[in-house]
Amino acid sequence: MKDFTTILVAIDFSESSNNAFALALNMSKKYSARLVLVHVINEPVDLRGFYVPHISFEKLEEEIEQGAGKLMESFCRQHLEGYENYETFIVPGLPYEKIIQQAQELSADLIVLGTHGRTGLDHVLFGSTAEKVVRKSPLPVLTVRLQND
Repeated sequence: MKDFTTILVAIDFSESSNNAFALALNMSKKYSARLVLVHVINEPVDLRGFYVPHISFEKLEEEIEQGAGKLMESFCRQHLEGYENYETFIVPGLPYEKIIQQAQELSADLIVLGTHGRTGLDHVLFGSTAEKVVRKSPLPVLTVRLQND
């Protein structure tokens, strides 16, 4: 089996992605692999062309990206103190597509992501980014389910 040199973990700042991150960090340390944290900003509905008072679409996108950047900085300060073999990316788009694209562009050996374990109507309505990544990724994917006590 090939050693892991780059491990990509998808971060959405939920408890589920925190569990996936913890596992990815442990694996990165064990294999001396570069850890890549990716947060995908789901593209908001484009309101251009509609009259929406007091909202600038470009300003909204900028504020969302700045907010995500601050969350990522805080997350890294809190969880990666003393660990230097990592990098972060914040990208806009469809989460499953961007996770796979980033992994391929960065030559990742493994994608790690959390899953909420939704079933039934929740799963039908919201879909599953993890499921889409598993089905469409040409790279190995490790999903980490949130433990319910």
